[in-house]
Amino acid sequence: MSESSAAAAEAVAARFEELYGSAPDGVWAAPGRVNLIGEHTDYNDGFVMPFALPHTAAAAVSRRDDGVLRLHSDDIGGRVVELSVDDLAPESDKRWTAYPAGVVWALREAGHTVTGADVHLASSVPAGAGLSSSAALEVVVALALNDLFGLGLRGWQLARLSQRAENVYVGAPVGIMDQTASACCEAGHALFLDTRDLSQRQIPFDLAAEGMRLLVVDTQVKHSHSEGEYGKRREGCEKGAALLGVDALRDVPYEELDAALARLGDDEEVRRLVRHVVTEDHRVEQVVSLLESGDTRAIGPLLIEGHASLRDDFRVSCPELDLVVDTAVPAGALGARMTGGGFGGSAIVLVEEGDVPAVTKAVEEAFTAAGFTTPRVFEAVPAAGARRVR
Repeated sequence: MSESSAAAAEAVAARFEELYGSAPDGVWAAPGRVNLIGEHTDYNDGFVMPFALPHTAAAAVSRRDDGVLRLHSDDIGGRVVELSVDDLAPESDKRWTAYPAGVVWALREAGHTVTGADVHLASSVPAGAGLSSSAALEVVVALALNDLFGLGLRGWQLARLSQRAENVYVGAPVGIMDQTASACCEAGHALFLDTRDLSQRQIPFDLAAEGMRLLVVDTQVKHSHSEGEYGKRREGCEKGAALLGVDALRDVPYEELDAALARLGDDEEVRRLVRHVVTEDHRVEQVVSLLESGDTRAIGPLLIEGHASLRDDFRVSCPELDLVVDTAVPAGALGARMTGGGFGGSAIVLVEEGDVPAVTKAVEEAFTAAGFTTPRVFEAVPAAGARRVR
């Protein structure tokens, strides 16, 4: 653990002691993620390829055995929120506390004995930036409770329960990718995940060794998954699968896409959604093949294709995200695309190391000229998944 990570863990533990009057039983951390390729495929049983960020949600936690759940977040502020684990019910809480409380509810609903906890949270994952701040929060609480109550659950199981917490307790119809990335990624690798059976392959992804960088451009445009548009697209994908007679759009072969689209007739909205998911799954497989063959620079055009599909077919981009891509590529980037659920958030830019200053400047100047809020730009380096840090 780096000195900065150790200092952060100590700070979270010290704040816990200020709030609750005793030292925590431990401190855990779970990262946000960037999705390299494979957007809106996870709830279609498809392929994704995220990697973990160094930015984490940290949780100082102590076990309780009296049915009381106490929650506090440095990022939200305010007083400690006290709940009863017996009273937790889906969609009963519209505050930030729904995310950690939902994890407790999901664990108990699955038959695991969780009798309460004191929790203090602090996160460096930018909220609303499409970098999975909510998944990091869920996974870090799930891992802490798994350890403290000796539940013996593995990373993919914690991810499943965290997803259920967000789907059912919070009411956001997210797929499994974000929680799995936070729980299971490894440093220096991207995670090739089959979201149907949760099989995983860690793909080496060390851009610095090849003279490249991957920039994250946080547009500062906030999004919310639970505001309806995300759900509409998921429903449209499910409709497309039903019309095509398959369990999920993952089952539509890329080679048979044209025939499948023809079978959908004049339902243009469903046709667009189906086209995106099927071609995006194919792009994930192409990126994996290129990375494994050492042809990393060749993934750039696939990132650009993916953005066009998200913009034109899935229609989840926004002017700020489009401006990043439309500016970065002519300025010398190898590729770029929006990442995350869309409607704001972040884009990623693959760039030669020597071109980082020029591309960054071009994007920032384009935002200024358009009258947009100055974006936050930082390098994304594949980091470790959830772990105990103190």
